[in-house]
Amino acid sequence: MNLTKPVAEADLRASDADRDRVAEILREALAEGRLDPEEHAERIDTVYRAKTMGELEPVVRDLPAAGGSRPQPGPGAYAYGPGSPVPDQNLVAIFSASVRKGRWQAPSRINAVAIFGSVEIDLTEAVFPQQQIQINVTAIFGSVEIRVPENITLRSSGSGVLGAFEVETNDAEDANAPLVMVNGYAVLGSVEAKPKRGAWIRDLRSRLREGRRELRQQLREDHRERHQHMRQEQWEWHERLREDHRERRDRFRKGADG
Repeated sequence: MNLTKPVAEADLRASDADRDRVAEILREALAEGRLDPEEHAERIDTVYRAKTMGELEPVVRDLPAAGGSRPQPGPGAYAYGPGSPVPDQNLVAIFSASVRKGRWQAPSRINAVAIFGSVEIDLTEAVFPQQQIQINVTAIFGSVEIRVPENITLRSSGSGVLGAFEVETNDAEDANAPLVMVNGYAVLGSVEAKPKRGAWIRDLRSRLREGRRELRQQLREDHRERHQHMRQEQWEWHERLREDHRERRDRFRKGADG
């Protein structure tokens, strides 16, 4: 009777999906500062050289599982970031300009002061660590311009004194959408806040997902290239061995014939 001994889990062959899963954990650890770039590079190299599950497990033994330290997005799939608090941010422009835009973690409170200057706050690509953001604005002979994604709630409580305080209020359909509240005043200056048409937070999530897919694809391609390079080196090594064997055999035969 032939009984096949079951294979231990650690001895199971790792699949590409297993390697990608571990690589995702390492990517999050790098983003959260748990690993520095050098450690991340070393572990990624180990991941794509691993052949068994047992070789993958030690790479992430000291790290939380992917997504374990991050809050799950709500039903509206908004791009809320890590739960750690983000410090208040001050944007001051006195006879100058101050701009904050691009992909950034927006704090719960932003203080914007423009005196004979201009401040631009663009939240269309921002990640919201919390649901509510308060922007306190002071514009004296200056201007403050605020742009937000189209699918968030935008409200205001401010006034203009010989100036303009214009906030295009907007109520999002989704109750889980972020809320941006603009408070303050404009004295011989202007404050303008409105949604940027066509800019949606879920667009950012799509770009992030696409970026992760591109990263995984690049890692897989790098792994295939390294594998092919190793196979080529092995083939060349075997060819050299065969050539050395033929040369020794020919010398031996010539010696025997002499």
